[in-house]
Amino acid sequence: MVSTAQLRNQQFLFISHENILSIVVPNNIMAQAAKYATSLAEASTGGEFKRTASVYRNFITKDGSSGFKAEANRYHLYISLACPWANRCLAMRHLKGLQNVIGVTVVSPVWDVVDPDTQAKGWVFPKEESRGATPDPLYGVKNIRELYLLGSPQHNGKCTVPVLWDKQKKAIVNNESAEIIRMFNAEFSEFSSKDSLDYYPEGLRKEIDEINHWVYEGINDGVYRCGFARSQEAYEKAFTTLFECLDRVEAILAQKRYLCGDQITEADVRLFMTIIRFDAVYHTYFKTNLHHISYYYNLSNWTNDVYQHRDLGKDCIDIFHIKQHYFRSHQVLNPYGIVPLGPVLPDFNAPHDREKKFPAKKH
Repeated sequence: MVSTAQLRNQQFLFISHENILSIVVPNNIMAQAAKYATSLAEASTGGEFKRTASVYRNFITKDGSSGFKAEANRYHLYISLACPWANRCLAMRHLKGLQNVIGVTVVSPVWDVVDPDTQAKGWVFPKEESRGATPDPLYGVKNIRELYLLGSPQHNGKCTVPVLWDKQKKAIVNNESAEIIRMFNAEFSEFSSKDSLDYYPEGLRKEIDEINHWVYEGINDGVYRCGFARSQEAYEKAFTTLFECLDRVEAILAQKRYLCGDQITEADVRLFMTIIRFDAVYHTYFKTNLHHISYYYNLSNWTNDVYQHRDLGKDCIDIFHIKQHYFRSHQVLNPYGIVPLGPVLPDFNAPHDREKKFPAKKH
């Protein structure tokens, strides 16, 4: 892998235009971010991006012993099609066949004002249906912040998606995507139309957990650690780790069809949501530009394989929402909100070699 030192030595290839255009970012933007503890404000004194933990961590169970019983049409999922964390929840809902059990509402891709007094921005609902995003069907709230305050009037932290909402208790059950996908996978089997499929099988749990850990640290969150870094040192550290982890994934996928063997698991779903956004957004916007995903032969074929799995990509991935959100929501990173027309993305429906390379085992 090319080192950051080698890349620094290539800086003579670039021409600085800093004297041509001066971009002024309003002073109150970072204050607004801090007030609502958005991801833009989550950095250490050393400039490293530090994501804070989710705070709503209740768990739905089959028997209701947790206080939240798995029931059809009791729970509602609020997501953004742009957000990889929320998107993984939509994917698991689809993979488990829970479309008629758990309702979904999609917010607008671009942040808008959620507090007129401070002009702070966050996830909002459109006034009318637009490209898959819809007004809130339950309470008519205008934004996710209002939903949080409806369920918890004293809430003063981040107002993120996904939100798994209990219509019966009128409260947030959980806003941690890693836990929501586990609930969808295991606790709604009575209602699932695809119950025989287990994406967190007992025999693979240790391996899945281990992969999830370093993939999250280095790749899922790693792209954000590059993009939201506030120092060159922090950026280079995250950048190096990111591409070391991508190399590691490429090596695994040279030996296995999926990350944990011959069946897709939640580990694949979690990684996929970052990879599908990589070329469209992260490569440019978060400066993760050492390689495009096509550079990795096995990873790029795996991406097509997962995209086509039970029409996962067709039903769950929206590149328009993804690009609109990233390039237009973070004024600090892109003050003018210009959305690039490129790049030309690969055809994720194109044939791949994963089945041929790793034929299904006969039992």
